[in-house]
Amino acid sequence: MSDFFNRTFYGNTISEWGVSLLIIFASIILSKIVYWVFKNVIKKYTQKTKTDLDHLIVDKIEEPIVSLIVLSGFWYGPNYLNLTKGFEDFLDKSFYFAITFIVFWFLVRVIDALILQYLTPIVKKSSSDLDDQLLPVFRKSLKVIIWTLAIVIGLNNAGYDVGALLAGLGLGGLAFAMAAKDTVANLFGGVSVFIDKPFKIKDRIQIDGFDGFVTDIGLRSTKLKTLAGRIVTIPNKKFTDTYIENVTSEPTRKVEMVLGLTYETSHKDIQKGIEILKNIDTESDYTSTPCVVYFESFGDFSLNIRFMYFIKTKENYWYEAPNAINSLILERFNKEGLNFAFPTQTIITEKG
Repeated sequence: MSDFFNRTFYGNTISEWGVSLLIIFASIILSKIVYWVFKNVIKKYTQKTKTDLDHLIVDKIEEPIVSLIVLSGFWYGPNYLNLTKGFEDFLDKSFYFAITFIVFWFLVRVIDALILQYLTPIVKKSSSDLDDQLLPVFRKSLKVIIWTLAIVIGLNNAGYDVGALLAGLGLGGLAFAMAAKDTVANLFGGVSVFIDKPFKIKDRIQIDGFDGFVTDIGLRSTKLKTLAGRIVTIPNKKFTDTYIENVTSEPTRKVEMVLGLTYETSHKDIQKGIEILKNIDTESDYTSTPCVVYFESFGDFSLNIRFMYFIKTKENYWYEAPNAINSLILERFNKEGLNFAFPTQTIITEKG
């Protein structure tokens, strides 16, 4: 039996291969135990404390710790074997890079959780809308910076000359810049949106044939929820070379219509119709600025009254107001016997 375990494969005995695999397997078992302890012991304890900070940190450190245990097993197990110099160097460099990745992964998780837990509620309570728009951008930018540092430090810890790598990238910098010109244009567009503030989150805007409410403003793109309920992603460079109509910023919304009455309508009834429209505008809670009503013209088959009124800029008023006012017009005109005209034609024939 001892002869079997002493047999050599790829420079190591079977017993050495077995110990290496056992170390890896033990690290996986240990990670499961640690995960169970975090979930059933440590988290239950932190939930009973007065502060949420300890529970937040424990929740975010759990997965990196478990990953670190497994990673250690996959590093120490193969190192127990007699390996070639090249493979040992590769294993060590990979381990150092992975360690750096796990550390920065933990930092990203904790920082992001702290922002959501403590900074986001403060921003939501503030009266300014600018910080509401900047916070998501700040979170994304911070993550990009941290992960960039993680890559640089990880490569440096793995033994690579980061300065030489960055210098080598300079040769392809021009080609990269040409390929990324749209991305750069979008970034500048995002900056201009934050500086000029042509709209903010929850504003209704119209741009490039789209009409909807702004749900998210990022550095690269902006998301609209259209009136049909669909999400449209618009590159920010569009906002620098396209006209934007901010519907929400309008002080009032003008609604204009022409009411055609039959030619049998008397002058007195025309004036009665005008007074009815003025009264509807005055009594309505939907309107603000005094309306404009006048006897406009003699149409082909109707006497036309032009009615312009102005809706207050409140949520849902843009469709609730016309519904309420049109209903009142129909009801009161019918009550007063004012008949609406429809296309008619009178044919006069002469007797031969």
